[in-house]
Amino acid sequence: MITEPLLDGLQPTLPDDDTSWWAEARCSSGDGSLGELFFSEELQDIARAKTICSECPVIAQCLEGALERREPWGVWGGQLFLNGRILATKRRRGRPPKNPRPEDQLPVIPIPEHLRTA
Repeated sequence: MITEPLLDGLQPTLPDDDTSWWAEARCSSGDGSLGELFFSEELQDIARAKTICSECPVIAQCLEGALERREPWGVWGGQLFLNGRILATKRRRGRPPKNPRPEDQLPVIPIPEHLRTA
């Protein structure tokens, strides 16, 4: 008969992640209604998500966490992610227009100095 060792009094150790800042995030609607905006492929939605991030008081913590977790995609901390990396640019599918469309311009949100080398 195999017996399990007694684990009374032992608490599982969780990563030392402080996520208390999530309550201050501008994207934290509580009902998940902004999820489609932050994980959209549409340039207009991405621009809106980045604009929301640009005014967020916890933008640096969000971006730092996304880099640590290597988020596979979406807008995190004002940056657009794909495959765990920040995308410098995003354009529509197909051949790029000769004259760039103003509505396709995404807001540029600077990456905090301490996260630029990550």
